[in-house]
Amino acid sequence: MNHNSGISPPDATGRLRFWLQPVHDYVSMLESISQHFSWIRLTLLLLALVAGWWLYVPVHELLHAFGCIWSGGEVSQLDLRAEYGAAWLQQYLPWISVGSDYAGQLSGFDTGGSDLVYLATVLMPYLLTVFPGLWLWTLALHGNWQLPWPWLLTGFSFSMVAAPFISLFGDMYESTSIIVTRLLVLADSNTDVARWRSDDVLLLIQQLWPQWRWTDAIVISCAWLLAVLLAWLLYWSGRQLARYLLAWRRTDN
Repeated sequence: MNHNSGISPPDATGRLRFWLQPVHDYVSMLESISQHFSWIRLTLLLLALVAGWWLYVPVHELLHAFGCIWSGGEVSQLDLRAEYGAAWLQQYLPWISVGSDYAGQLSGFDTGGSDLVYLATVLMPYLLTVFPGLWLWTLALHGNWQLPWPWLLTGFSFSMVAAPFISLFGDMYESTSIIVTRLLVLADSNTDVARWRSDDVLLLIQQLWPQWRWTDAIVISCAWLLAVLLAWLLYWSGRQLARYLLAWRRTDN
């Protein structure tokens, strides 16, 4: 049993632990892999990783759409690559379009002008990070790596766990740009919120560059730093929930 995996870093407390936990967990995972390595186990992990990604991508994009619909908005087009089952899903959800420049993208939706609906649309998929993603990840970290199941759980949950960090320049930025620009509106009702809202911050900077302003640098930087905090908060929330569930299971047994 790998008793050291998944516990908090011994030298880290409070805010430091908050920032170091994802790094520590990732290193613990690599240590477990190296200590119990075999090609068969690694193959299981990689197969689970591919399967987890293939399932996660369409579910992630569908949750964007359902987040909009369930919070009161409307969806007209969700672009999804064919390899993720777009044609099959289109039979049941006519607003799905086969093909995308990304793995998937909600390209047509109407929030009715509500930033709350907009936030629900952007953030709904990241509930999968909190649960079951980090619960499965934590089970694997605490597992017996001589058995197959921690390898399978690690591979399968990795996409869900890594999603907020992968999306720091995408969904995480988009969600926090909504918050930052809404605060700016409170100070100045004439603020052009659309100028700084985007699901691709690098493309946004490229588009703004010919007419770059000092305010662009400040707003984008503030929103991105807040996006970093949000990604870590999602990880911390899922990790705390997983600890509670594991403790409850031990108590119940």
